[in-house]
Amino acid sequence: MLVLDHLAVGAATLAEGVEWVQSQLGVVLERGGTHERYGTHNMLLGLEDGLYLEVIAKDRDAIPSAGHSWFGLDDFTGPPRLANWICCADNLSDYADIAGPARGLERGNLRWDITVPDDGSLPYAGGFPTLIKWGEGVVHPATSLKSSGLRLREFIVAHPEATKIARLAQLDDPRIKFEAGPQGFVARFDGPNGLKELR
Repeated sequence: MLVLDHLAVGAATLAEGVEWVQSQLGVVLERGGTHERYGTHNMLLGLEDGLYLEVIAKDRDAIPSAGHSWFGLDDFTGPPRLANWICCADNLSDYADIAGPARGLERGNLRWDITVPDDGSLPYAGGFPTLIKWGEGVVHPATSLKSSGLRLREFIVAHPEATKIARLAQLDDPRIKFEAGPQGFVARFDGPNGLKELR
């Protein structure tokens, strides 16, 4: 069974993504870090219930050691948007045929295994989540982030094969809904300033 870990906003540049999220949600993001293997950098936002949101983009000054980026960012175009969702799994190898092989990464005190297809694309164009398993003893990033006061109300995964993806993911989370249609996401949050939304 998979468990929602965090959401990711993709952007052509980190500055564009941060500006968009902060304007949409009325929050201030915190500094994240870099991912040398995939040539990216991010900024983070703490959510309620142990979740967080990241804004991620390619770092134009970095050359990914993997030879490609991840999260589909090599092909990213257009304005910032919800681009990926990441779920925890106990055994990543069980999903290798769907989500790609597990890659070991680390940054500072963080260590994790994460599924990334060989070309850095997203499984089912993002319809199926990227999977992560945090290293033993690692403190989850959400616990060290300031709370934004935002709580995820619902996360909608739209995809032409939504029924199949829902069956593959086997999520037991009433906040996550699958809808047949063009691929895309909608995240709605409750917070101090009412309902907020990202697409």
